[in-house]
Amino acid sequence: MTVAAESVTSLVQSVDWAAIAPPTIAAIVALIVLVADLFIDARRKPLLGAAAITGLVASIVALVPLRKGDRSTFCLTDNAEACSYTADHFTLVIQFLVLGGALLTALLSLTDTREKLPAGEFWFLLLSSAAGAALLPASRDLATLVVALEVASLPAFALVGLRRGDRLSSEAALKFFLSSVTATAVTLLGVSFVYATTGTLHLTQVAAGLEDVPGQLDTLAKAGVALTLVGFAFKTAAVPFHFWVPDTYVGAPLPIAGYLSVVGKAVGFTGLILVSVVAFPGYADIWGPALAVLAALTMTAGNVAALRQSANRAWSAVRLLAWSSVAQAGYLLVPIAAAAYSSDDQIGATVAYALMYAVVNLGAFAVAAVVGRTRPLNRISDYRGLYATRPLTALAMGFFLLCLAGLPPGIVGLFAKVTVFSAAVDAGLGWLAVVMGVNVVIALYYYLQWTAILFRAPHEVEAGEPARKRTPASVTAAVVLTAVAGVVLSGYPQLVLRFAANSLF
Repeated sequence: MTVAAESVTSLVQSVDWAAIAPPTIAAIVALIVLVADLFIDARRKPLLGAAAITGLVASIVALVPLRKGDRSTFCLTDNAEACSYTADHFTLVIQFLVLGGALLTALLSLTDTREKLPAGEFWFLLLSSAAGAALLPASRDLATLVVALEVASLPAFALVGLRRGDRLSSEAALKFFLSSVTATAVTLLGVSFVYATTGTLHLTQVAAGLEDVPGQLDTLAKAGVALTLVGFAFKTAAVPFHFWVPDTYVGAPLPIAGYLSVVGKAVGFTGLILVSVVAFPGYADIWGPALAVLAALTMTAGNVAALRQSANRAWSAVRLLAWSSVAQAGYLLVPIAAAAYSSDDQIGATVAYALMYAVVNLGAFAVAAVVGRTRPLNRISDYRGLYATRPLTALAMGFFLLCLAGLPPGIVGLFAKVTVFSAAVDAGLGWLAVVMGVNVVIALYYYLQWTAILFRAPHEVEAGEPARKRTPASVTAAVVLTAVAGVVLSGYPQLVLRFAANSLF
């Protein structure tokens, strides 16, 4: 009887509600919005957007008390050796990134939910995805990691295909769904192999278990490591698992394309960091070279495809941003690969690059949302003469493109690339640094070409051409916020570098 009582007591866990507050608030507000949508009339639907934005702001504010130190909960032991949720510096930085990205997406989406998209479903799905994305960096066991990954991904499928009756949107959602389901199946197979080998799912215990794998299980362990990494490579859109990106971005509502380019990538890269650096450090000789090759292939394929897009100005600007996003994924992979050769400190370069990239890339999508109100096709040629009609918007777009290219005055982009380049050199990956340098030069061409188009003389206005529409205040706010953040970080890039420094445990 006493043994039974002790066993029951050991299963009772204390929950640190402050530690889990950021994803919990987003999830609770998502449920409130979903229920409220059933009872309010069409005239009050905009209140759902206000509630969603308030919830995201509250989630970000909930990060502030967690800066004082690491906090863990849902632990198997009293000494916190095996916890499923940990709010450390790495967790807080990524949660700030994904929740901030979701907030900017919400600002861009206010008009669409009034005019085109079902408000209740949209805000519920966005908040649910944001809650999963905020949960993932705190996950410290493989089960929680996979659950968080799917909570972030499943609502995103529906968000991509939410434009009812739109063939491109439905096709994009289907491609995104099929590729993601494949990635999930591969990941689960890899996780099952790892569990069969080590007998545990907690990341630190997995790392310890893989150090003493019996000879007859070594092949199974290597297969589990490889399959798990392949699954996350799908999520990060690394080559050759990138085929879904261009069509998905073009078919999705524009704010959701921006959300996937930043928050979706942050989710994939966070999972990749946790499984490679934390769970599989003993197999760095396997995943290090593999990720280095993937980084080189991904940045090259993305930049070459974007270069081809820029050659035809009738092609979609969103598709060019999609290929640019693939190339940026290659840069983000470099420090993770470098961590296999030097130390975990290299991960800070990936986090810093992700933060800087998030600001300018969401800014570019915000400007695309402005242009898309009068030019729904959002072709590259539609940006010609933007300075003549919207000078401040054109200056903001030019600044974002120069940041992505890594040229002054976009100092934030330059520092981001230098940080990643240094990580490769410090790890002895000189060949990868050379490949990155070549790709940066290739990217300069299409970024500068697009920038030049902004300041050329506009075409003559043709009969029947849509009149200029007033930009909604929420979209203007998104452009201003990202532009101001980009300018501040260009003047003081050390802010991000210090924020991301030593970000992993």
